[in-house]
Amino acid sequence: METDFLVIGAGVAGLRAAIEASEAGRVLVLTKDRLTESASEYAQGGIAVALSDDDLVSLHEQDTIQAGAGLCDPEAVRVLVEEGPPEIQKLIGWGVEFDKEGGRLEFTQEGAHSRRRILHAQGDSTGREIARTLFQKARTIPNIRFRSFSAVADLIERGGEIHGALAWDEKERRLIPIWARAVLLATGGLGCAYWETTNPDVATGDGVAMAWRAGAAIGDIEMVQFHPTALFLEGAPRFLLSEALRGEGAYLRNAAGERFMERYDPRAELAPRDIVSRAIVAEMHRMETGPVYLDLTHLPADFAARRFPRIYSTCLHYGVDLAKQPAPVHPAAHYAMGGVWTDRDGQSTLPGLFAAGEAACTGVHGANRLASNSLLEGLVFGARAGAAMRGRERPPEAEAAPPAREATPLPANAVFNLRRLAWRYAGIERSGEGLREGLEELRKLEPHFHHDLARNSRQGFEADNLYAVISLIARCALAREESRGAHYRSDFPEAVPELCKHSRIALGGSVEFV
Repeated sequence: METDFLVIGAGVAGLRAAIEASEAGRVLVLTKDRLTESASEYAQGGIAVALSDDDLVSLHEQDTIQAGAGLCDPEAVRVLVEEGPPEIQKLIGWGVEFDKEGGRLEFTQEGAHSRRRILHAQGDSTGREIARTLFQKARTIPNIRFRSFSAVADLIERGGEIHGALAWDEKERRLIPIWARAVLLATGGLGCAYWETTNPDVATGDGVAMAWRAGAAIGDIEMVQFHPTALFLEGAPRFLLSEALRGEGAYLRNAAGERFMERYDPRAELAPRDIVSRAIVAEMHRMETGPVYLDLTHLPADFAARRFPRIYSTCLHYGVDLAKQPAPVHPAAHYAMGGVWTDRDGQSTLPGLFAAGEAACTGVHGANRLASNSLLEGLVFGARAGAAMRGRERPPEAEAAPPAREATPLPANAVFNLRRLAWRYAGIERSGEGLREGLEELRKLEPHFHHDLARNSRQGFEADNLYAVISLIARCALAREESRGAHYRSDFPEAVPELCKHSRIALGGSVEFV
């Protein structure tokens, strides 16, 4: 197959980039699951933008940098907050229905924001509404085609440049080379590297792993944000209970029914996510029991159902009526601040390879993403990457696909063991001793995860990608001998000024701080 621009992933970043790139040629958008399955679909909290009368772009910039714990790229943050408002206006023009009150946009507040600047759609379905609108817009553009259920196995690298990707066709059971002038990785996050995660099953770090194998630099990959409040019920998915719940007045209580957050931070429930997550873990250790509980019962009886209909109905489905009882919650892996190292136009260190959204590391989130900046990043940097891709030249002549081989079987419980390992050694709290032990266990497992395109299944490719990503997280976490933002080392509990730098790692190299 051959196209001008190949976009891998159909979340907000991928769709926005596809729309922008389509002005200069044909765009093929690949997804490995149904077209509407992406992390964007699950984004409840909203989208942050300085559009209200009492807000300023400079205040949004200041809040983002403060949350980032010294690692934000100031120029990237300025791009985000300045280009965000016109992107939102464009979305509204395309049909996004943000919630309104009295005919005016309704803004809410979340942790670490100094103003009410969070826009919502249908209360807690903001990502779904934005993705729906972008998908409908993309479907009206003749230059954009979609192909679902195609796991991408690897990138096609020739002479240090990227010229396409190898997609695994599950129906035909073969690898298909797709040649393109430029490739965009919009593959989302890596939450499924961890045992507890709010991410959908597709979030297996594919973009990061493929880019790393091809030789691209990976940045700040140790910076994984753990959301403090995922629904914690046996038999239920780790459904995210939005930070907006705490922003609107929900309390956190321990097993004895006591509020405890002020013991750990004066901002209590509105402290940044990393602080709240560590506080919950510390409180469970102190009480020698878990989980903790998110309590809305002191709010008006109809509040949860009216303001957060999706969250309310999901909890009710699993037997928790938020109007009458607190919900058991536990931290879970939620968002990767690091990823494929890019400039502010989404260009990676490999010519022809771009990345946007959660798969990318633009430096905009630093060491700790400010709540509700992720959808905005997908829009702003997706648009910039799509525009930059238009300048790439045509690829060389197509080559034959590699021959199919016998599948390499996965050991029983292979992925289970990987995710448990990551949660134990490279999770919310880390230590040098634990990380070294985890890396030694990974080395023993390496023969089972040697990526050679012989997996012949989506699950096999994902397993190899998870192994690569977990290894990268552990290596970079071990090298960063300090605590900063979402990265917490019990043996180095303070931030070290000399390490206020970005970690970078590429294939065959060691961790560098730049």
